[in-house]
Amino acid sequence: MLGGNLENQNSEEDCKRYCFVVDWYDAVASLTRRYQFLYYPKDKSVEMYEYKKHRVFLRRTVCDNISLEDLYIGSVINLFSRQLNVVDFGDEFTRRELTNQTQKTLGLLNAKAVPKMGEMFEFIQNKGFKITKMKMCVLTRAEAAEFCLGYKDKEFYMKLIENMTSGPVVALELLGDDAICSWLRALGPVNTEEAVASAPLTISAHFGEANLCYGPRCAGEAAQQLEFFFPTSGGIIRRNPVVLEDCTCCVVKPHAVLSGLAPKIIRTITDAGFEITAIQMFHLERLCAEEFLEVYKGVVPEYPSMVTELTSGPCVAIALRAKDAPKAFREMAGPADPEIARHLRPRSLRAQFGIDKIKNAVHCTDLPEDGILEVEYFFKILDR
Repeated sequence: MLGGNLENQNSEEDCKRYCFVVDWYDAVASLTRRYQFLYYPKDKSVEMYEYKKHRVFLRRTVCDNISLEDLYIGSVINLFSRQLNVVDFGDEFTRRELTNQTQKTLGLLNAKAVPKMGEMFEFIQNKGFKITKMKMCVLTRAEAAEFCLGYKDKEFYMKLIENMTSGPVVALELLGDDAICSWLRALGPVNTEEAVASAPLTISAHFGEANLCYGPRCAGEAAQQLEFFFPTSGGIIRRNPVVLEDCTCCVVKPHAVLSGLAPKIIRTITDAGFEITAIQMFHLERLCAEEFLEVYKGVVPEYPSMVTELTSGPCVAIALRAKDAPKAFREMAGPADPEIARHLRPRSLRAQFGIDKIKNAVHCTDLPEDGILEVEYFFKILDR
């Protein structure tokens, strides 16, 4: 009897199919096209159907680069060089199965936490959260008051305003199982002595300081506050604090982000003395990647592959500041080929985190005169 039940359970797992609604922007026709997207976790296969014409768009095909954890409302997936935006669950089964597992919340790093952001990101990731959006912002008192409106009658209201306006903050969209409650538990007690004694594995205890981070209390609050920092429907774009002096650009490539290496890379950069004046997660369309990498077109044979890598998933753009920043960071990044880097500069980023010449962990500004241009491309042109 037990064997029979187990066999039935295995059979059910084998037959599981998840359904999503996805949009793809057709740049040629200037149209957004909608599809039904089916995912089979057993063999990582997908199929797609056109909504309006009710016909097959893509027959069932194995796609090793897509996993179930990549599929949640708001995610962007790359399928055969097309960026698909997941906009909704496609049926009630998928909604029931995944709603709690793919819950989102806001993680806000206050000004005091920003210098420790690499370590913070590592801590957050080790707690089981996936960082799906990221942006450093500076808020006016009026913006902070708007954000904190629901806390106006609380005794900590003014302290919250102060924490959000005393310097740049970093807003994160965190994805995880029961994310809202899990994040609040990860923050720990406000009193650090109490946190060390009763909740030693929390942020408050680990970093020895209270109020470094913030999280919303319920789903409605989480949705509203995520919209505040990451508007989806024509909302206000919060200003980034980028500094265009002594600057250079670092881009943590998609393969490194998807492998969970971004926190370690960011921490390594800040530990080396670079100041981060702006940081943001982007999903680059092919045209943007081609524009950004245009200096390599016709110069290096890997250019098409470089573009493909930069559009294969989320990347993290970072504006760095230091004396002679482009040269200093280029040396820290190391040779483009990680194999060579491991021999010549074993402590460089590409030696530690790179795989090959395309998946080499980070892009760095090569020419000193391009430092400002590359930083501007992400933080003045794309961030608008």
